[in-house]
Amino acid sequence: METCKELALTQMRKSLDNLASSPEKYVDETLMRFLIARSMDPEKAAKMFVQWQKWRAAFVPNGFISESEVPDELEARKIFLQELSKDRYPVLICKASRHFPAKDPVQFKKFVVHLLDKTIVSSFRGREIGNEKLIAILDLQQISYKNVDARGLITGFQFLQAYYPERLVKLYILHMPQFFVSVWRMVSRFLEKATLEKVVIVTNEEEQKDFVKEIGEEVLPEEYGGQAKFVALQDVTVPPLDDESLKME
Repeated sequence: METCKELALTQMRKSLDNLASSPEKYVDETLMRFLIARSMDPEKAAKMFVQWQKWRAAFVPNGFISESEVPDELEARKIFLQELSKDRYPVLICKASRHFPAKDPVQFKKFVVHLLDKTIVSSFRGREIGNEKLIAILDLQQISYKNVDARGLITGFQFLQAYYPERLVKLYILHMPQFFVSVWRMVSRFLEKATLEKVVIVTNEEEQKDFVKEIGEEVLPEEYGGQAKFVALQDVTVPPLDDESLKME
């Protein structure tokens, strides 16, 4: 007798066949992320999956976004990819004080894909294939008004929600200045309830201790209470980035 999970997966695969999709290359864990994102509704999950396939084919035709396609964004050295957390998730850090609203919105969107794909592939060594997720840290320390990029934040969240469902474990926001509170309120309107529930704004010493304990001192940089050094995204070596590695999960 099929469990509810197995039944939902079977129905989703049938829906995908009806939509002329090709789900056979994808393991159950991959399809399950779309089911969870659509409250276990097979038809809605199938439509979301097909939209993701079409987007991927159009926006990432080579199967990956190379560093040569996002030089301006990489030059700022604002994104860091640490070792795996205590729970074996890669830890992605964004230093917002090094970020400025993009002059080239397309390159920025490609950069979002580049950093998310690279982070996901870096987690292959730590977890069962198909269950790759990530922990993100948004560090707002020393930001000024010129660093504020509500549109960029919204784009990042929209990509996560539409094209990387159930990849985010938690997002920790550190050092939020008072002037940014209104910006966050506006950005959060674009977040689904499930995404909002994964956001933790660290505001006091107790929450800071929980944050360090959750991720692990050996992974966090020293300035966050850990023992590690920052590792820039472009300094991390991962297996070749391509759609085969992302879809054969």
